This record gives sequence, C-alpha cells and structure tokens, in this order.
Amino acid sequence: MWIVFKQSFPITTDLLFCTPSVYRFVYACFYSESIRPVLRDLGINRKSDIFNDNGAKDNTTCGLLLLSHHPSKTRNKVLPQGLLYKKPSVVSGRTDVVSVTPWMAPIVWDEVFDSVVLDSIYKQMDITIATTVFALGKYVLFLKDFLHTAEKHYMVGYKVDYYIFTDRPGDVPNVTLAEGRRVRVLKVPSSNRWQEISARRMEMIQTTIESTIRGHADYIFCLDVDSKFHAHFGVEALGRLVATIHPGYYATERGSLPYERRPESRAYIPFGEGDFYYGGAVFGGLLEDVRTMAEICRRNFEADAANGIEAAWQEESHLNRYFTYNKPSKLLSPEYLWQDVAGRSKHVKIIRFSGVAKNYADFRPN
Repeated sequence: MWIVFKQSFPITTDLLFCTPSVYRFVYACFYSESIRPVLRDLGINRKSDIFNDNGAKDNTTCGLLLLSHHPSKTRNKVLPQGLLYKKPSVVSGRTDVVSVTPWMAPIVWDEVFDSVVLDSIYKQMDITIATTVFALGKYVLFLKDFLHTAEKHYMVGYKVDYYIFTDRPGDVPNVTLAEGRRVRVLKVPSSNRWQEISARRMEMIQTTIESTIRGHADYIFCLDVDSKFHAHFGVEALGRLVATIHPGYYATERGSLPYERRPESRAYIPFGEGDFYYGGAVFGGLLEDVRTMAEICRRNFEADAANGIEAAWQEESHLNRYFTYNKPSKLLSPEYLWQDVAGRSKHVKIIRFSGVAKNYADFRPN
C-alpha cells in the first residue's frame, strides 16, 4: 500500500532511504528517467503505480511515499545465545561453483549453508510457507508421491499450507501431515490444452494470494506436482524473490538460452541480455513480491494472447523476462530442480527436488 504525502520537495541526490522500522520511506522524483531503475526495484513498474504532486508532469516535483514494509519477523536473523556450530570461513569452501550473482544475490548450493544455524533463526519467527501445486487432469496421480516426499523433506518443522489446484478434488489423496501443516483443495476448471493450464497458473496464484493466502502466510513457493523431494529443502531457500536455475541450462552460454526471441512478444529478451534460464517448476518468495510478479506475468501473457502470440515456453518465458529485469534476491541451484531423466553432474552433489521421468503423452490433454 502506498500513502502519498501531498508536499513538494526540491530535487536531491538522496533519492532513497530506509528506516529500520516496519515502514520504508521513499523520496523520489517520479518522472525522472534516472530514478526509474530504483522505482522498478521497489516494484513500481506501471504508470498506475507512479504518483506525483497535483498531477505535475515535470521532473522537479518529488513526493515522500510511505511504503508498507514486510513484518520484521520475515527479515531479521537473530541467533539464540548458546548455539554451537562450525565456525564459518571466508578462505575455504566450495570452489567448483559460483555462490553469488553479480547483483550480490546468493546462489544456494550444498555446503554453503548451515541448517542448524538457519533453523535456530527461523524457528523463532513462527513463519508459515504457503505452497501452491497444480494437479489438473491425470496430473493428480502425482500428488501422493509429491505430498509423501514433501512431508519427509520440505520445510520440515515449519507450518506449511499446501494449496492444491485441481479439477478432480475427489482424487486428492489423504496423506498424513505433520502438526501445523494442512492441505487446502481449490477446484478449478479443466482445460483441453496443457499450454492453457500453464498460462492460467500465474493468474490463479495472483488471485489466490489476494483472496485467500494473504494474512495467513509469510512466504510462498510455487512447485510442479510431477516432482518428488529426495533430500532437505528448507529455509535456506527463503528470500524476498526466489528463482531456480534450470538444470538443463545452468552451464549454457547466454546466446543459447531458450528465451523468447520474438520482439513482438512481451516475454522478449534480446540477444546479449539475460543472466540464467530459470525453471518455472520452482519459484517463490514473500507473498507480495510473488503476487506482483504473478500479476505482471499474467498481464504480459494476456497482452500477447490479444495479439495472437504465445511465448515459446508459455509462463516460463514470461517468468524469465520478469527475472531478467527484476532481479531475484536469491537463486536456488539445480539441486532444487533436477530432472530424473538427466544424468548426475559433478557440480550437483545432492538432488533435493526433481521432475519425475514420464511419458508426457500419457498425462497432457494435447
């Protein structure tokens, strides 16, 4: 939520400052091109998000905005006294992979985090992780293994709400859940094309956050149902906006990444731009950051559809476009999104979550 103080200020180089409290104050020249990257980082992307004083259209009028901030329990990392753990080092550790991006976002690999330390921090916060899963048509058959393995490995010890989107609610399996974890079944229409199912996912994530999840969870992860957990997948994955590096392209040169290359599409990424290819099977973050992302991807998909365009990889193409220009705050390595049909990699020492091997013709409606 934005509150605009109706007061003008002279232009200043101090465009942005933050307070340690629940609120962040933003001092910005709204029509200055130089401040647009800062506004974009704060999630102000559309004209409807931009305010100025008395409708002025010059770049000399500034305003003070009060930006609702996320509760501190989702951001601060306070370690309880008396916890014993291995001393961290800045001179030894993994040297075979990169663990930080050029924009200083961590890339999560095995051996770069300590679960004991992280659990000691996060379990004090009393957080809830919403988790969306789409199980339409025959894909409902994957739910049993998904939920069984999730209860063994996924956010163990934390409150999790599984939101199951399905057109076959009577086929959702009854799986025993740990205390504080629950399944919520949301009935959705069937579809004759798997591409439409993929496309509608962003819209349903957005609207469900707005109508149902908001106020009941701190974080959200959106996961593919035709997958299984194999090992620990915990709070090391949490962040403001989290993307996962696709296992098929983590070592691929930029020019060969399967981005949408047609300029007519809203998912377009030109040659020479882009960072990684992100998988659509695992993404997440704080509720409002994911809601904003889902809304923008949905709008861009709808704009493409109105122009008779379908991006190369549907929602995944739009997701990659969004992450290219709205950098994720944390990246998960291919450990968190492997493929059972792929061989092992010397870089991936542990597989935490993977897409199961299957014949797509047996499950997709087209």
